[in-house]
This record gives sequence, C-alpha cells and structure tokens, in this order.
Amino acid sequence: MTASYPGYDVLAKWDSPSFDDKTRKVLDARLRTPPARRFFSEEEWRLMEALADRLLPQPDRADPVPIVAMLDEQLFFDRGEGFRHEDMPRQQQAWRAGLAAIDAEARLRFGAPFAALDLARQDGLLQDIANNAVNHRLWEAIPAERFFIHFLLKGAAGVYYSHPSAWSEIGFGGPASPRGYVRLGFNGRDPWDAREEK
Repeated sequence: MTASYPGYDVLAKWDSPSFDDKTRKVLDARLRTPPARRFFSEEEWRLMEALADRLLPQPDRADPVPIVAMLDEQLFFDRGEGFRHEDMPRQQQAWRAGLAAIDAEARLRFGAPFAALDLARQDGLLQDIANNAVNHRLWEAIPAERFFIHFLLKGAAGVYYSHPSAWSEIGFGGPASPRGYVRLGFNGRDPWDAREEK
C-alpha cells in the first residue's frame, strides 16, 4: 500500500501553535505504553491480538499502535460511550461474552481456538460473525453482528485512530483547538495541514 501522506508526522507540530498544553498532555498519554494486561485474561489477550491483526493489520509499521493494550486499559477503567444497546450486557460483560463466543465458534467449526486458525479461516469466521451466520449456543447471550460491529470493530478502530501514528497515516492534524481552521472552502488546506500525494 502506498502512503497518501509520506513524511507527514503530526507530532512535528508539538511545539507549534497547533497544540496547546492540554493537547500535548492527551497525546503524551496516548504515546506512552499502556500498563500490562489488567482486564483481558491471557487467553482473551491472545485472541484479541489475532482479531486486531485481521481487522487492522499493521505489517509495515515499525512501531505498531498497541490496539489490544489500549482496549485493555479502556475496559479496565470501564470507559465507554455512556450508553448501551438494550439487547446487550454492560460493556465489560459484553466483551467477555463476545470473545468467548468467537473462540467457541472457532472450536465448534475447526476444533481450534481462533488465534490458531489460518488467516483464511479467521477471515471467513469474522465474515460470518459480521453477518450473524453463527451456530454456537454462546451467541444466544449476545447478538453476533452487533458485537462485531459495535464492540469489536468500533472498539479496535476507535483506539487505533485515536493514536497519533494513525493520525499521521491519514493526514489528520489533530484537534482544531487552539489554532482553528482558516481555509474552510472546498478543498481548502491550511499551510500546516498534511499534503496528500496522489
């Protein structure tokens, strides 16, 4: 894959008017390595690593975004969006139930945990979960499609794109505060914004 913003590093704006002290504090926390596993069990952690590798692969990144560690920290502190779907358990219970169901589905179909499957089987199983085409009884407690979209995919993508490395990848310059946006017209680009290479 060719990078759209080669050479762009949002952190180069660290000491510029684009970032204030609050922004730097938030970014510093995101750049620090999250603490050791506290929410996920060892087995859940291995499963989450395999899932994150399929959902948001980072093969070319020398320093991958720590998706699983960031999710683990978020779940340990039970940080969420402040609501839940009526047909879903609370966030922490939903994650435990959903991960258990994924591994149970893999064992039912292939006789092995998800993390031990080859990539084609992993991708096929994730596609079936996303389409609610599941068979294991554990899915009776948690809707497969909703868990996949609203927890697994949204959670992994959410923490990934909250990291400055991902911001640089997509040319996002960070929050508008304190500098703000100046050129608001169609295709307007401020001088401090990333320049896309086509």
